[in-house]
Amino acid sequence: LWAYMLIQLKLSGRAKQVIYGSMNELNSLMFYQIIENLDLNYCQDKPVIIKGCSNVPVPENAYLFLVNKLKTIAKSILFGEACSSVPLHKN
Repeated sequence: LWAYMLIQLKLSGRAKQVIYGSMNELNSLMFYQIIENLDLNYCQDKPVIIKGCSNVPVPENAYLFLVNKLKTIAKSILFGEACSSVPLHKN
């Protein structure tokens, strides 16, 4: 275990971030950081549809992070396309 801590210390100042885990865990962490830094004030008291399909693979956790951030901001949260969305939450 100490070897990972040593690697972290050696990379400090050279790498933006060091994590230990799988590529899935790295992707999930990156999406979390992006979502945490999103300014979602424009969604205040508005209905929001979260699109489910994308050209970029999105980790399932990213949807959970996004919904958690939107739940107190948006008027309602739906999932899918405008013509066939699934209601998830309503304030």
